[in-house]
Amino acid sequence: MLGNVLVGLVALIHLYIVYLEMVLWDTPRGHKTFGLKPEFAKASKTLAANQGLYNGFLAAGLIWGLWLGDNGYQVRIFFLLCVMIAGLFGAATVGRKTLIVQTVPAVLALAAVWAGW
Repeated sequence: MLGNVLVGLVALIHLYIVYLEMVLWDTPRGHKTFGLKPEFAKASKTLAANQGLYNGFLAAGLIWGLWLGDNGYQVRIFFLLCVMIAGLFGAATVGRKTLIVQTVPAVLALAAVWAGW
């Protein structure tokens, strides 16, 4: 039960990231969230939308795993591992904030799912 709640939370985080990257990237809120200068945000808007789409696939995979119920155990594990790896890469290449926002929730959800909580 706790594992599914945490998986759902990770999926919601990624849906919000999709919204930030695909809709709000070139807005004052997007600039503040990602520490962007308006000129850079405008120039990189298409790349950010592409990145947002990938985050959407991560969220969709997690939601699919939840929807499958007990049969979705391996799907949830796979997509949580994907989120964790993406978060580690983001932390190493972009900043530590990614570690806290993306990796830590995925690791907690993964531990809870593995433990059968």
